Amino acid sequence: MQVGTREAGPGRVVLTPVGEIDMASVPAFDQVLDALLDRPGVVEILIDLADVPFLDSTGVAALLRGAAEAVGRGATLRVANPRPVVARVLRITAVDVLLGLTDGDGRSTAGPGWRRLS
Repeated sequence: MQVGTREAGPGRVVLTPVGEIDMASVPAFDQVLDALLDRPGVVEILIDLADVPFLDSTGVAALLRGAAEAVGRGATLRVANPRPVVARVLRITAVDVLLGLTDGDGRSTAGPGWRRLS
């Protein structure tokens, strides 16, 4: 897996992983995410999942750890642009809402009957 970053404005960073986020790649992903969280002045990290074809439970856990760490530091972490398979994993594990995933109109991707966790 490769992980790129780019600035998206003052205190805003986009993280762009390319490849699967799974048990084998999570340590490298965590390392990049931790480095971003350690940057002074970071207020938002957006993880663009467009080039992630697969996400397993360790990947979900890494995203949740990052989101919790961001909140603890006064920042936010969101995900965007998941492929359908990855979006499904985020939906069925009920973390899509926690990670700020919305459809193109800004509405939550949580379907009817899903309980909001807040």
